[in-house]
Amino acid sequence: MPDILDTWIDRQYRLSAQAMLTAVSAVGIVKTRPGFGRTIRPKPGSIVASPVLASWDPDPDYFFHWFRDSAIVIDALRVLHQDGTIGPEALTHFRDFIDFSLSLRRLAGKSLVEDKSWRSRTTAQFQQYLRSDEELAAVTPDTVVAETRVNPDATLDISRWSRPQHDGPALRILAVLRWLTGGIALDGECRRSAALLLHHDVDFILEHGDAPDFDMWEEEKGRNYYTERLEASALERAAAWLDRDARSEEDRRKAVACRHIASHICRRLDDYWLESEGFYRSRLTGSPSKYLDISVIFAIIHSGAQGPLHGLGDVRVLATLEKLEALFAKDYAINHGRPEERAPALGRYSGDIYFSGGAYYFSTLAAAEFYYRLAAALDDRAYRKRGDAFLETVRAFTPENGELSEQFDRITGRQTSAKNLAWSHAGLITAVAARRIVASL
Repeated sequence: MPDILDTWIDRQYRLSAQAMLTAVSAVGIVKTRPGFGRTIRPKPGSIVASPVLASWDPDPDYFFHWFRDSAIVIDALRVLHQDGTIGPEALTHFRDFIDFSLSLRRLAGKSLVEDKSWRSRTTAQFQQYLRSDEELAAVTPDTVVAETRVNPDATLDISRWSRPQHDGPALRILAVLRWLTGGIALDGECRRSAALLLHHDVDFILEHGDAPDFDMWEEEKGRNYYTERLEASALERAAAWLDRDARSEEDRRKAVACRHIASHICRRLDDYWLESEGFYRSRLTGSPSKYLDISVIFAIIHSGAQGPLHGLGDVRVLATLEKLEALFAKDYAINHGRPEERAPALGRYSGDIYFSGGAYYFSTLAAAEFYYRLAAALDDRAYRKRGDAFLETVRAFTPENGELSEQFDRITGRQTSAKNLAWSHAGLITAVAARRIVASL
C-alpha cells in the first residue's frame, strides 16, 4: 500500500507536468514592457522561465527564454514523453524548440545599433537599463547562444544583464543528444535540424569554451565549475555522436577536437578542490562566501557524469553536498527542529540576498535527485532514503495546488520570487524519474 509520500509524489508529478507545459510555446500569453516600449508575443518552441506575468512588482520579470532553463525544461519534457505522461505533442514541442533555437542564429546586434527607434521608444526612467551599442554590436549569429537569455518572440533582450554565459550551449547539446539517442520516434527532418543545431553548439564551445563567463546565477564572471563540467560532458557526448554518425572527414576531425578539449577541461576541474575546506568550490575567483555553492551538485546531475572523478562516484562531490546540508541546516530557521524524516531545505550559497535569500525548490530537488542517482549506481537503499528525506521537505513546503515558485522563505517557508517557475517543476520531474529507477532495482 502506497505511503503518504508516494501518493503525494504521484499527484505532484502530474501537477508539475501540467504546470511546466504552460511555459512551453506560451503563444497565448502577451507580455508588455511599457518602459521599454515592447510587446512580446512568444513563438512556438520558445520556453519562458515563468509564464506568470510580473514586472518586478515585486515578483521578477522572468518572461524570457533562458538558454540554460530552456534546456533543463526540454530535457524534463523528454522524461515525461518516455514515461508516457505526455504523448505525441511532446514531439511537436521538441521540433518547435529546435526550429526556434535555429531561428535565433538570424539575430545580430548590429541591426539594433543601426536602428535607433527602439531607444526612442524607451521611457526616460528605463534608459538607464538599456544595453550599449558597443555590447550589442558584438552579438553575432555565432555568439547569440552566449546571450544568457532572449525574448520568447525570438528578438534580442535589449536590457542590461549578465553576459556572456556559456552553460546554455553545453546543456542544450546534452539535452538534444538524449532526445536523439533515447529511442524516441523523431522524423528525419527533425533529426537533421537537431544535428545542425548540435554542430553549431559544438562549434561555439570549441571556439569559446576557454573564455570566462558568468556563473550559473549570473552574478560573477570568471572560471566556474558548473560551466566547465557541462562543457566537458557535452563535448564527450558530442564526440561519440560524431563518431557514430560521421558523414565527412570534417566530422571526424571535429570529434577528435571535442575529445581533446574535453580532456583538457577535465584536467582543470581538479583546480576547484579546496583541500583545507573539504569541498569543490564553485568558482576560482570572486566572493569566497559563494565558494560552497549548490551549483557544483547541479554540475553533476545536469552533466550526467558518472565516474569517480568529477562524477556521481566522486566522494568529494558527496562531501560537498554534505557541507551544503550542514550550512543550510544551520542558516535557515525553517530547518531548525525539523521532523526526523525531513532533510534540510537547501538554498544556493551562504549569504544569498536575492529576494528572501531562502531555500530554492530546485536546489532541494537537486539533492534528492543526486541521492537517487547515487542509490541506483551503488545499489544502496540508504541513499534512496536520503533522497526521500529531501522530497519530504519539498512536500512540506508545497501548497495543495502544487505550485512551485523559485524560492520559499528561510524563516516562514512562504513562497517567494518568481511564481510557477518552470525549472522548479522540471527539477521535480527529473528527481522523481531518478527515484523510479531506484524503485525498479
